[in-house]
Amino acid sequence: MRPVIREVIGEFMDLQRAKAEPALKAELAEERKRREHLEQRVNELVAENKRARDRAEEAERSSAIRSELQRLGVQKVDLAFRAVKDEVARSGDGRLVARDAHGEVDMREYLTKFVQDNPELLPPRAAGGSGAALQRGSSPSRPAVDIDRIKPGMDPAEMDRVRREIAEGALQALKGNRD
Repeated sequence: MRPVIREVIGEFMDLQRAKAEPALKAELAEERKRREHLEQRVNELVAENKRARDRAEEAERSSAIRSELQRLGVQKVDLAFRAVKDEVARSGDGRLVARDAHGEVDMREYLTKFVQDNPELLPPRAAGGSGAALQRGSSPSRPAVDIDRIKPGMDPAEMDRVRREIAEGALQALKGNRD
């Protein structure tokens, strides 16, 4: 009697395994699909993150080049930027450098030489010729207000100077500039 009971129980267990096997295979296939989908999503996020980092790096590089050109007194910043933007890149140690005939040069040195070689980018030296009217009320020792440099968080002393310059300009405009 025992061998018959064992045989019946064995057959019952085989039937149960046969019934459960398709469900387990389906669940395994579903898990595999979910894992592949998650891996694909992670790869997409990694690629998106890389693109965002590249855009941030490009924006930071462009900003550094433009601010250095402004510091050097370039009047036509956009024109100068377009001329030098492809020459300036980030070096292995993170510095901004330019490649020229002598190898890698610091960005500031390169831009200084570029501006010296292209004086047409700078403002004119003499503000007029013979018979030119003198401008009264403006001090040549003070730099003009640069609208692009006004931003939140700037130095309070610089912000006060900008406010005074704007107020002076508005007052002269109201007076009709009849000094």
